[in-house]
Amino acid sequence: MKIYTKTGDKGQTSLVGGCRVIKAHPRVMTYGDVDELISWLALLRSEIVSSRCEGADSDTALRRIQIFLMNASAHLAAEGESEDRLKPLDTLEIGFLESEIDRMTAQMPPQTAFVLPGAPRLSAMCHIARTVCRRAERSAVQIEHPDGQDLTALSYINRLSDYLFTLARYAAFKEGVKEDFWLP
Repeated sequence: MKIYTKTGDKGQTSLVGGCRVIKAHPRVMTYGDVDELISWLALLRSEIVSSRCEGADSDTALRRIQIFLMNASAHLAAEGESEDRLKPLDTLEIGFLESEIDRMTAQMPPQTAFVLPGAPRLSAMCHIARTVCRRAERSAVQIEHPDGQDLTALSYINRLSDYLFTLARYAAFKEGVKEDFWLP
């Protein structure tokens, strides 16, 4: 099978279910942003291996997040009845993110001000992934009449940005790097 199909050469692509839309369609933009986020998480996974940020546990969590986002991306790429053929998104995964946030937060000093993204490298990369996550969220809210699985994906993406922020702080904490606070 060839990787190129030439069906998108005129600026259109297919949603799940076969409906042809322009590549700037809100659903295409959203699952594109989620795809970029999945790739940033891959980079985080590769960086975590060489950090003191509980390598195996964090890698396992990030892989689990990538899998959820792949499923969410399929739902975000579907319109109408074609979405019914996809595996439903598990809302318990939002609770998983919350428990991970709580676990990391319990080990760190309280946040007392806005945090300026900075060192170590893993922390800075988490902040980049967090901003991409926020963009994916902004894209997802532009989908016309989000409901059902789209809303589950939206809630998850919102919580994921909190997770990535916490992971950034946690990485700095584990590396012994003092947080750089922005004090207006």
